[in-house]
Amino acid sequence: MSFFSNFSSDHCPGAITGNPLNGLCEKVCIQAEKIFDAGIVQTRIENYSVVPASFLPASPTYPLTFLSARSLSSEGIVSDLNIERQPDGQYARIQAKITIPVEIVYIDANGTEGKALGSVVLNEDVLMFVPQASVMPFTVSAIASCVSPEGRWDSGSSSFILSACLTVILKVSMQVELLVPSYGYCAIPPAQEYSQEVCTGFFELPLYPQGRSPDRK
Repeated sequence: MSFFSNFSSDHCPGAITGNPLNGLCEKVCIQAEKIFDAGIVQTRIENYSVVPASFLPASPTYPLTFLSARSLSSEGIVSDLNIERQPDGQYARIQAKITIPVEIVYIDANGTEGKALGSVVLNEDVLMFVPQASVMPFTVSAIASCVSPEGRWDSGSSSFILSACLTVILKVSMQVELLVPSYGYCAIPPAQEYSQEVCTGFFELPLYPQGRSPDRK
């Protein structure tokens, strides 16, 4: 069992049935990340040069044959951040450099598969909502993903030349303490152990075929 494995309880997450006020028992202060604004940017880049920062295994035999490349994590590194509030006081022009660590898979001249670490950098210039000035500062963070099915090794520049699809989500957020209504603590059901029963299905077959035998003539 788990929350979503046929476990029905008033104290587990899931769809609300009936009056949503039933069961409310207290107001709870929780610490959470409040998202004031978020926006997504999706783009495709062509002939982007990535100079490898390291190789695994080290010292591959050149030339290299590109296989694929993708981002290492979902976190983009925000740097060179500049926030310029607009006259209306609610929005701001946000300029930032988003660095996305990537892993490039290749085969060297000896046929040995290896990996190279590098990064793709995007310059973002967007308009987003920002909260008013307060003691607690807000932050600008990025969730990023990169995938490159096409690329090649350029011996002249000692770099990979990639064509890549990129998705970046910029968030304006702050760690806050929120007061929320609560139904109390969750009831945690026992986890259902995974088992691969090879005879399942076979044992459920009837001993003999179902149905009436054809009439003889």
